[in-house]
Amino acid sequence: MTSTERPLRIVLAEDSPLLRAGVESVLASAGHDVCAAVGDAPTLLDAWDAYRPDLVVTDVRMPPTNTDDGLRAAATLRGRAPKLPIVVLSQYVSVAYLDELLDDHAPGGVGYLLKERVGHVLQFLEAVDRVARGETIIDPDVVRALVTATRSRGPLAALTPREREVLSLVAEGCTNSGIAQRLTVSEAAVRKHIGSIFSKLPLEDGNRRVQATLVYLRSLG
Repeated sequence: MTSTERPLRIVLAEDSPLLRAGVESVLASAGHDVCAAVGDAPTLLDAWDAYRPDLVVTDVRMPPTNTDDGLRAAATLRGRAPKLPIVVLSQYVSVAYLDELLDDHAPGGVGYLLKERVGHVLQFLEAVDRVARGETIIDPDVVRALVTATRSRGPLAALTPREREVLSLVAEGCTNSGIAQRLTVSEAAVRKHIGSIFSKLPLEDGNRRVQATLVYLRSLG
């Protein structure tokens, strides 16, 4: 059993039959109920409508076009059910539709994980649990891949290198304690950096942590 208070009802979308069966088995072994395991985006939308699950796990590239159908379906579901937690599994880095997925007015958790980095079953299940609880987790490789020569472009130009480093960890879904451990600093220092980041970025009222993540990804994408 996982650390969630109750088993989750999950709809899984993955076009590879072998990988789909593997992920379904992992989720079931943790006590979750995979009420539908599908191989294309239109069937994912139909399955959500039929089962109204607690959480969706979806690939990015799948039929019918084998481009970003999974992400588009995830964005569509976020529009229909803003509280629905969504875990995106991908071999590819893409910021398409992240605006919709990370909308501050959509309180459901979001995870963006790279398949090649989810090397341990417990790591994947922990991510599912955290997203189900409403957290946002962006794989560090996704963030790093987006950090190119555009690093100092736009609103990020106002941030110091350390603040950009802290913000990148916020975007990965790290807590203040986790950031402090990664950077070997005190939590008070992390809170100070985050307060400075919030004051420098163009944020509105609401969940400023999610808004800062969105500003960061928009600037780097």
